[in-house]
Formats: sequence, C-alpha cells, structure tokens
Amino acid sequence: MLNRIKYWKRIFSTYILKGKNNLSFWHGEPSINKNSNFNDLDQYYMSFKYKAQYEGFYDNDGIPQLNYEGDIGVQYNPIAISQWALGHYNLWKQENSQDCYDKFIKGADWLVNNLIKNGKGIYVWQHHFNWVYKEKLVNPWYSGLAQGQGLSVLCRAFKITNDERYLNSINKVYESLQTEIKNGGVTYYDDDGNMWIEEYIMKNNPTHILNGFIWALWGVYDYWLLTKDQKIKDIFNQFCSTIENNLNRYDIGYWSLYELSDNIISMRASNFYHKLHIVQLKVLFKMTGVKSFDDTSNKWSNYGQKKLNIFKATLMKIIFKIFYY
Repeated sequence: MLNRIKYWKRIFSTYILKGKNNLSFWHGEPSINKNSNFNDLDQYYMSFKYKAQYEGFYDNDGIPQLNYEGDIGVQYNPIAISQWALGHYNLWKQENSQDCYDKFIKGADWLVNNLIKNGKGIYVWQHHFNWVYKEKLVNPWYSGLAQGQGLSVLCRAFKITNDERYLNSINKVYESLQTEIKNGGVTYYDDDGNMWIEEYIMKNNPTHILNGFIWALWGVYDYWLLTKDQKIKDIFNQFCSTIENNLNRYDIGYWSLYELSDNIISMRASNFYHKLHIVQLKVLFKMTGVKSFDDTSNKWSNYGQKKLNIFKATLMKIIFKIFYY
C-alpha cells in the first residue's frame, strides 16, 4: 500500500503539476531524421532535437538528469543520456557546432565511465533508483533499451575518433545483447525460438515492450554498419523476425499495445507511444525492406486519425493504471 501511495503521489506531481519533471525529456513529438543514411553509420534515425535542447536538471559536468518527483527525485538515466548525446550528434552533423560535438563526446564518455559488471559478469548501465513496472525493479537495475541506445552512441563515437576506449566498451555492451537474461544479459528466448530484447528485466514473465525492443535493436544495426560483420547482421535479422512474427499481437483493431504482459487488461500505448511506434516501424522498414513494417505503420497512423480511437485508448490506459499500479 505504501508503494502504491508513493507511486500516485509521483504521478500527481509528474502529470498534474508538471514543471521540470522527467516527462519534459521523454514526451516530445516523435519524428524521423530525414538526414539519416541507412547504408552508412551517420546521423541517428530520429532527430532527437528536443532531447538535445532539454531544459531540466544537469550535474556539475553538464550531464542531464531527470526529475522523477516524489521519493525518487533527480536521477541519472542512461537511456536519457544516450538520447541527449544522439540529439547533439545530429545537430553537430547538421550545423558543424563545436558545442554540440563536445556535448556528444561528453555523453559518450559518461557511458564509458559508467559501464560496469552486473552480478553475472556482464557489462551494463545501471539505474540507481527503485522503479515499478509490473513488479518492483530494485536499485540497481539495468535495461535492454539502455544497452541498445548506448551502443548507438558508442559506435558513432568510435567512428569519428578511433578512440579504443569506445571500441572496448562497444564489445562489452554487445555481449549483453547476445546473452540471455538468466545469464545476466537482456535477451529472452520464447518457446517458439523468438529472440527478444527486454526493456525491463522481469523476475517472472517478460513484458516485450515494443518501443524499447525496437530502439535497442537499432544499436545492433549500428554495430553492423560500423563493422559490416555478417554475424552481427544475422543477429539483427533474427531480432527483426521476432518483431515481424509478433507484430499482429500488438494490434487491437483500433490502436497499438505498449507491451504484451499477461494482465487481464492489456496495456494500450499512450498517444505519444502510439506515434512513436509508427515512426519506429517506418525506420525499421527503411533498414530492412520488410513490407509488414511499413504496412503496419500506415495502419496504425490511420488509427491515430480517429478521435474515438484516441478516446478509447486513453480511457483504457487510465483503467489499466488504476488496476495495476
């Protein structure tokens, strides 16, 4: 009961009072970066301009921190730091800004310096605060999404600097994406042989969060672009096949699901995450040429044009939150 009270207090502070909380970083408008090159490691696939222009909290070294309000407060989040760095990378490439270059490198260096072994000897980025997602994630916890997006940063940092520190970290991070959760990694194999990257590492059943899987998968794609190693491309293709084989499970006929938990009430994506799914599937189509990614993106875009669909999805999202959080 105490944890539930703390959760709702934090939700009230975040959604009602607003201000410089974590949502001011996460919830910008998702958009494809039209300057991306899908055949060469260059600008990141989403613009992330609003991430680079984050006006919230920073530490004394200029590294962004997020305010989660309530009993969590201001914290480092490796995912946010990676997205902030990627936003500055894009701006550096577009504007030739030394300031943006310096901030990108600063983010990459933070990732190198904070990559540590977990209890199973796998290198991960830890989140040093408790978090609740279906079950309590106890400090310190790690995420497949953090691993994939950090990999995207480090691949670009190595390409433009040839600094071996980045390459050493790349190899360590990639190991986590090839290692099963039970062995300290972030990959899960289902009974059908599908390989999943899990955003949150659950003690019980995995949740298969769609946006986190796709974003993390782009890190594998970036590593392949950096190396042109066919083994890496094969792993990428296996992950893509998992999404292709299961994409229909996220479609409820008028909206997309955020994840595939075994709850009685399915977790609808918020309007923001529904739009993010649409953009991410467009990017995956450009990476792979798999037609179902483009078709589903277009279908979900049509879902989002209808006010009734938005209302139903939002209402069910609220009901889900009341029952499960």
